[in-house]
Amino acid sequence: MLELAAVVAFSILALLAIGLSSAYASHRRSLRASLIRLRDSSRIAETASGPIEFAEAGDGMPLLVSHGAGGGFDQGLELGRPLLSRGFRIIATSRFGYLRTPLPADSSAAAQADAHAHLMDVLGIQRAAILGASAGAPSAVQFAVRYPERCTALVLLVPLIYKPPELAASMPKVSPWAETVLMTIVGSDFVFWLASRFARDEVIKRVLGTPPEIVQRASPDEKARVRRILETIEPISSRIRGILNDARVSTSLTRYELEKITAPTLVLSVRDDGYGTFAGAAYTASKIPNARFSGYEIGGHLAVGHQTEVIEKIAQFLVHSQKMREAESGARILLTELVATQPLRKFNNKCAQPPPAQKVPVWGGMGQLQKPKEIVPCRAEL
Repeated sequence: MLELAAVVAFSILALLAIGLSSAYASHRRSLRASLIRLRDSSRIAETASGPIEFAEAGDGMPLLVSHGAGGGFDQGLELGRPLLSRGFRIIATSRFGYLRTPLPADSSAAAQADAHAHLMDVLGIQRAAILGASAGAPSAVQFAVRYPERCTALVLLVPLIYKPPELAASMPKVSPWAETVLMTIVGSDFVFWLASRFARDEVIKRVLGTPPEIVQRASPDEKARVRRILETIEPISSRIRGILNDARVSTSLTRYELEKITAPTLVLSVRDDGYGTFAGAAYTASKIPNARFSGYEIGGHLAVGHQTEVIEKIAQFLVHSQKMREAESGARILLTELVATQPLRKFNNKCAQPPPAQKVPVWGGMGQLQKPKEIVPCRAEL
């Protein structure tokens, strides 16, 4: 009887060993495929902030994409891909500690914002819109605060951002057990590969912050998007320094000078986001002048089920912001030309016999074009 039990136990162990060996071989093939996918897909820019990895796609309005935790330039391209057909130039970076971008001594959100600006310098881009997703949001906000003259628009997508302590959380705080599970999953290429294939629901819930039942009910296109996002996390060993830095930044968030942001701003979040971004997103939108907030009740951190609508909102917002800037610039040029063509007259600091009034467009709050007002060009000498 004991001999039979020993034979059974040995057989089970042998099968487990064979299974693990086969799984590990499959993992190595997947890892090679990931490395091939990343190879030659990006470039390195030598900037004032050090080497920055990036990739570009499309032509038109520049849009800098600041990816979320576990990402890199490849995740940024995935986020920006649906906007390519709408006339945008996507510049996707690998933030500090991700893939081929090193982790500097100062890896704060402010330093990362400076790196965004320095990359633009190298690329010869004077002004750009910026999209900050998840853990990429703090540096996107800091970019808008620190470089108002260079930030044409700000989009925050499920942003990991500051929330006042007295403001009720949109989701319960992650338990120590859940944090342990998360760090175990992301702590090894093989463990992540194994979990994403044999415990996918757990990975979707813990790593992607999205209820797995929502993904199960989603359309084939949405399921494919979730799968692609999981693939952009591999190899996780090339991203772990960035992940750990994001964890440090996100757990010590402070309130930024939101009132100083002058760029048109769109903030989007989902109430059942497993990372609890909804409350902070709504608060941030309420403090940025003329910001718009768009929230969904279900969909998780990936806003599953809302991708088409989210992309449409972002595209319309960015296009409208660009048209608003062009119209305002045209109005300023017109007014300058009208003033420059009038002769100087000195009469109690006012124009004597002023020329006929000219009608120019005047922009109101949120970029709404108001009824043209009559403006009398005048160059009075003091």
